[in-house]
Amino acid sequence: MGAHSDTRTEVSDVRRFWEGLGLPGLVDVHTHFMPERVLRKVWAYFDALGPLTGGIEWPITYRKEEGERADLLREFGVRAFTAMLYPHKPGMARPLNDWAAGFAGRTPDCLHTATLFPEPGVAEYVRDAVEAGARVFKAHVQVGAYDPADASLDEVWGLLAEAGVPVVIHCGSGPAPGRHTGPGPVARVLERHPRLRLIVAHLGMPEYEDFLDLAERYGEVRLDTTMAFTDFSERMMPFPRRALPRLAALGDRVLLGSDFPNIPYPYVHQLDALERLGLGEAWLRAVCHDNAARLFGLPGEDLPV
Repeated sequence: MGAHSDTRTEVSDVRRFWEGLGLPGLVDVHTHFMPERVLRKVWAYFDALGPLTGGIEWPITYRKEEGERADLLREFGVRAFTAMLYPHKPGMARPLNDWAAGFAGRTPDCLHTATLFPEPGVAEYVRDAVEAGARVFKAHVQVGAYDPADASLDEVWGLLAEAGVPVVIHCGSGPAPGRHTGPGPVARVLERHPRLRLIVAHLGMPEYEDFLDLAERYGEVRLDTTMAFTDFSERMMPFPRRALPRLAALGDRVLLGSDFPNIPYPYVHQLDALERLGLGEAWLRAVCHDNAARLFGLPGEDLPV
């Protein structure tokens, strides 16, 4: 009864947030759906406080079955979300993409998501995914431990830039640095592919200002808010308040992300954290819905990208 009541309260709080802004709902570009056996391994990794989480205690708030998780996002009023999934070794990406295509087919409000890894055949299966209707890709430089500027990915970035398909890329060094995290490798990619629609996950945490530099330099670079400004992240990797005016000025290229279900706090806290920045309702409307709705051409959004 108590858990049921808590869920109803949170649903009410989330809906009150976007209804108060006059929005038709939320668009969350950073949510995780993947094969259950893979997701269970991800949760086990968080539970074990592995090195890629920085050894930080990280309870999974929404440890629910797949259907329950999708239904909860709908109850929150999330009108479109993603299935961020990622390989950590060769040979994983293609079957993950096959699973994601099936998931998108049975989950119309999920943007068809795909992934990649620097390996033989990557250009072929990325092209296959694009032709099959993939609308967003996930690249995880930290988990995959690869250089995004690796020559084996050059054709892929060119293909995705030409197709205009956005890529959510975890390339910042939070919560723990990796061999190829940080702004340098991504800057090299963008030098070669300036039209590539990269969405920098977590605002590039903790190298926030370096990734703001890239967004200011390249008009197709966007940032997602995943876990940024929450109490959890601010304790370890605070966003520099001097950079808030720059974030406000990029308001048309900042997108809501949450990391649902793998977050150690309620979903509504991400929204509250954005609101308390004090950047205004117009900024919140753009970030929490309009920017992503325009980027992905959601029904009712006919503004140019």
